[in-house]
Amino acid sequence: MNSNKISIVGSGHTKFGKLDNLSLEDLIVEAAQEAIADAQISPQDIDAVFLGHFNSGLVPDGFASSLIHQAAPELRFKPATRCENACASGSAAIFAAMNAINAGQADIALVVGAEKMTSRTTPEVTAALAGAGYQNDPQEAKLSFPMLFGIAAEQYSKRYQSPMAAMARIAAKNHHNAMRNPLAQMHREMDFEFCNTVSDKNPLIAPPLRLSDCSLITDGAAAIVLVSARRAQEFAKQVDIRGSAHVSDLLPIKNRDFISFEGPEKAFHMALTNAGVDLSDIDFAEVHDCFTIAELLVYEAMGLTPKGQGQRVLDDGTVMRGGALPVNLSGGLKAKGHPVGATGVSMHAISFRQLTGAAGAMQLDNAQLGLIFNMGGSAVANYATVLEAKRA
Repeated sequence: MNSNKISIVGSGHTKFGKLDNLSLEDLIVEAAQEAIADAQISPQDIDAVFLGHFNSGLVPDGFASSLIHQAAPELRFKPATRCENACASGSAAIFAAMNAINAGQADIALVVGAEKMTSRTTPEVTAALAGAGYQNDPQEAKLSFPMLFGIAAEQYSKRYQSPMAAMARIAAKNHHNAMRNPLAQMHREMDFEFCNTVSDKNPLIAPPLRLSDCSLITDGAAAIVLVSARRAQEFAKQVDIRGSAHVSDLLPIKNRDFISFEGPEKAFHMALTNAGVDLSDIDFAEVHDCFTIAELLVYEAMGLTPKGQGQRVLDDGTVMRGGALPVNLSGGLKAKGHPVGATGVSMHAISFRQLTGAAGAMQLDNAQLGLIFNMGGSAVANYATVLEAKRA
């Protein structure tokens, strides 16, 4: 997919966490208003709005797209669409907005991703998320997502070597990175020894996955403003979507080699090819670490290492802050939080801030190119984008 130089010109992002006093509508409105203000536009100039929202029974709002209209009176009667693609619902909304701009149906689009999860119990959230798995096989239908990614860790161990120490290092890395992100849910250092040891405070959740290997149940929202190339020059801040790709794989894991991550691999390759850049050109990446084994597999899918050798980029520091390709400077889903529909939009909003020098304590020096990967289900819906800083 060629984005035809569609640009991000504004972002909004709520705090992530257990936000008892905020409803789904509150979260959507807060993120939308911040993005509109950041882009310095009138809501009247927005041509269409898009919402990424998984839901699956997490909240009673089954028809939430027009909740964005509550952000400003001028948004009334603007076309509003909700997009759902499991944990990649946010990226689905971004790609829908890009399609509208490329089709000439919009010049300016507002995209919001949001989820309200913590008002449900952990078993209820687990059941809701499991709806994104394959339901037409009795055996797969019994599997929660921790169980699915526990299977991935077991398969990795049988095919290559145990990934558990590498997974603990990923968890510790992302918690350390989150300390620089004031919007993250978890501001708590977790060192390697804690993450690598099963204990009362770090129990097994779905063997061999420990609690420290699992992302968080989170409330939150994020928003971005997208504009066409013909309007982009009007804005003070501009980050181009230089390349993008959406690849969907088969839903049943029994019909594919799960840990080969073929869908993510194809998405990375297509996005980088469309952008006309190599992985070595990328300055940072925000990737989908719903479970720590997923981030390890992503290293291999993006081509940082051969299959089965993802731990190498942890050993040599490549993916650490200060390394050649730091991954999840925001803390990732693991520590920033994972409000499902918001995740893909959050990745783009935070990367936009990184590329416009507005990332605060997360800021890198002279970041020019960012890579984003958002995944729905067990590597089923795969979205990759390459963002480029546009500087005078």
